[in-house]
Amino acid sequence: MLQGKELILATKPFAKEIRWKSWFYTLTAFIFLIASLVGTYFIPTLYGKIISSIFSAIFLTRFFMIFHDYQHHSILQKSYIANFIFTIYGIYMLTPPSIWKRSHDFHHNNNAKLFSANIGSFPIMTKQKFMEATKSERRIYLAIRHPFNMIFAYVTMFIYGMCIQSFISSPKRHWDSLATLIIHVSIAVSLFIFAGPLTWFLAFFLPFFISHMIGAYLFYAQHTFPGVIFKGNEEWTYANAALDSSSFLKMNPVLTWITANIGYHHIHHLNSRIPFYRLPEAMKSITELQNATVTTFKLSDIISCLRLKLWDSEQNRMIGLSEINPSK
Repeated sequence: MLQGKELILATKPFAKEIRWKSWFYTLTAFIFLIASLVGTYFIPTLYGKIISSIFSAIFLTRFFMIFHDYQHHSILQKSYIANFIFTIYGIYMLTPPSIWKRSHDFHHNNNAKLFSANIGSFPIMTKQKFMEATKSERRIYLAIRHPFNMIFAYVTMFIYGMCIQSFISSPKRHWDSLATLIIHVSIAVSLFIFAGPLTWFLAFFLPFFISHMIGAYLFYAQHTFPGVIFKGNEEWTYANAALDSSSFLKMNPVLTWITANIGYHHIHHLNSRIPFYRLPEAMKSITELQNATVTTFKLSDIISCLRLKLWDSEQNRMIGLSEINPSK
């Protein structure tokens, strides 16, 4: 049975892009995104505009997953055209290059460590630490992991977290966060003034709101689910964190396409150089990758994930607030 480094090495044959596929998926998603955004402006009927707005959110989501692969150097490297497209998209999507790359790389290198900085991921507290925390610390922690934070991720996690907070923390290092925010606000104000409130809402606000909400929940559920395992820094290993602390989020074919196979998250964490379109191939070929913890978009599974708040070191599992008494 393959484990650790041997298992990672077994995935290497799949960490080779098929260049024409990378370009095909990138350009089709990009073209459909532009078309749907333009449609919210030019389609004459309100129903048509609303449908176009929803499709804009869908293609923003799909293109974000492809952008995410590009940032991991799994597709279209050394292409000036791809770099231009994805740089513009990253700025448009409120993911400034400096903070996004740094925080996401940190997340991959420290996924599921109990005592690591909460950079690029939802914070995790042990039951003991939560019991010892002040009321203010508990409120902040629970607010970050609250469903409302995911619903309003466009404002809380991207406008504030990615742009405002990162710039305040290090203006010299993250100057592009301020530039991104200025560009974003300028586009929003221009649309509102020159195209009207309806076009601003359907072509700008609603697609961002929906796509960022979907992205935030996906990121949460893929690392907070029944059966997830967190380890102390000394016990932690990269391969085990990928398989035991990243879920296989099983979806229907439509959602799988929209999210560009991001549900195969355990494989992505094991080897982030595998292009998204080769993740199913890797899982089918390597038996050890087929035993991941499965979660879904069923309401019961969503509720189960959202209820989990703290790591109980004694029971070696995530627990909900109903299982503790923080007032003691």
